[in-house]
Amino acid sequence: MSSDFSLLRRPRRLRSSAAIRQLVRETQVQPKDLILPIFVSEKIRAATPVASMPGVSQFTLDEATAFAAKAHEQGIRSVLLFGIPSEKNERAEQAYAETGIMQRAVRAIKNAAPELVVITDVCLCEYMSHGHCGVVDHERGGVILNDESLDLLSKTAVSHAAAGADIVAPSDMMDGRVRAIRRALDDAKFSDTIIMSYAAKFSSAFYGPFRDAAESAPQFGDRRTYQMDCANAGEALREVAFDIEESADIILIKPGLPYLDVLWRVKERFGLPTAVYNVSGEYAMIKAAAQNGWLDERAAVMEMMTAFKRAGADLIVTYWAREVLRWLGEAA
Repeated sequence: MSSDFSLLRRPRRLRSSAAIRQLVRETQVQPKDLILPIFVSEKIRAATPVASMPGVSQFTLDEATAFAAKAHEQGIRSVLLFGIPSEKNERAEQAYAETGIMQRAVRAIKNAAPELVVITDVCLCEYMSHGHCGVVDHERGGVILNDESLDLLSKTAVSHAAAGADIVAPSDMMDGRVRAIRRALDDAKFSDTIIMSYAAKFSSAFYGPFRDAAESAPQFGDRRTYQMDCANAGEALREVAFDIEESADIILIKPGLPYLDVLWRVKERFGLPTAVYNVSGEYAMIKAAAQNGWLDERAAVMEMMTAFKRAGADLIVTYWAREVLRWLGEAA
């Protein structure tokens, strides 16, 4: 076969019409790709805006239910729930309580919008008084106890499935948690519950606004001992391989923008359904730039969504889900 590229003709006419350009576009963002995060709190009496995330609020149970149902009517297919309890302790008991805020929210939202896919964050940080994602041994200087944490995470996942969650999403980064959760779900007769694993969750500077929204900042130390070093792409691939071996159904990469290379490599190597989390810091910085007139918010966001899809994402967790849905409709 000839390698003489001089024989190729650039199709200039394809650049002259917006409709034709859209028709032959290689990468398309679609409504089904979008997952909308929702924060539901027991501590408030009315919707409370998150100062560091313009346009995002904590909701009461009733408000979260109505918000989710409305989003579903507008075309959102999936939501990711985060619960904020009124009480916290060092065993994260409200994470797996039958009457916990997450469990009540799942039941209410599935009742209001049965066809909406409800995904639940399975972590302990929002429910721990110290804000870490696992059980802490204070006598050993704040060491996170991996295996003891797995028991609580498994109980949490089962309680979410029992409430009606379609997908549970462990975000803690404890070793072996996908296998432990899968076994617990199967033993509890929830074999059809899907696991979306935060398989490559990096220790990142881009999580600050989320910790405001979820009230989950650690009270001492940091999470670098169990989240991944931003420099380690090879380690990310190994972590993903471990989670797939342990029966993860969907792989999630977090954050999004600084880790497009990891997203691409994961999708290319493993081929599993792959999600990316467009995290709070990414959201906040574009919002701030747009509010100052430095960026066109719509153009920047749609370029970013396209980049996620181009890099291999099948699903995108984003606080812009409703806006992106509307923009897609306006462009149709």
